[in-house]
Amino acid sequence: MAHALNAAPAILRNSELDADAVRTARVDLAATLRMAARLGMHEGICNHFSLVVPGRDDLFLVNPYGWAFAEITASRLLICDYEGNVVAGEGVPEATAFYIHARVHKNLPRAKAAFHTHMPNATALAMLEGPPLAWAGQSALKFYGRTVVDEHYNGLALDEREGDRIAASIGDADIVFMKNHGVMVVGASAAEAWDDLYYLERAAEAQRLALSTGRPLKPVPPEMAQKTYDQMRLGDRESAVLHLESIKRRLAKEEPDYLD
Repeated sequence: MAHALNAAPAILRNSELDADAVRTARVDLAATLRMAARLGMHEGICNHFSLVVPGRDDLFLVNPYGWAFAEITASRLLICDYEGNVVAGEGVPEATAFYIHARVHKNLPRAKAAFHTHMPNATALAMLEGPPLAWAGQSALKFYGRTVVDEHYNGLALDEREGDRIAASIGDADIVFMKNHGVMVVGASAAEAWDDLYYLERAAEAQRLALSTGRPLKPVPPEMAQKTYDQMRLGDRESAVLHLESIKRRLAKEEPDYLD
């Protein structure tokens, strides 16, 4: 069940928020939300993606409460500060979106993007006892040494303390499996966070299918897992940018209203 913040939005005029870099950030974030909807990596009007506003480390973009990922456009995204004020846009963020994302961005400056979903396969792994992701498939090795598990499910995140606890649980990791809940991916850009989110769900899906055979997984030895991870990371940033650009080209043809 979702909750919206009760405070009415404080709409402020600020030409800095109309800069080209901010427009690009809006388009990038809207594109990831639209593609997440296409791929079933969403849940009703819940789940949230956020992105620190370029040039303003005290503000972040986030999808508004009450709108499905498939309905999001670049202009519909809200800009919020870390005190809960909406400084640009109409509507309010969903309460857990604010309390999780504001605290993650504030406490982890490297987390320019924070994507939280209940996407089915990764969430299924988060519901199991023990380590969620096995190092048994090549796609999974993209995340070797980059994941952490938050074992402490505390219900809905409806205050800053829970947001701070979640941020602290991430530490130096890029992916947190939130037990009994879902996953969060943080990254230096919308492109990198999206690339990780996409391949995380693919890796989780492959693991679930492999386990459904009833046969044991064949793990990759640690030294080979590390070698493969190192190979993948060499081109990860460029690949992530190209991945997002391909999505924007597709959406421009098939769902051009996302640019509105």
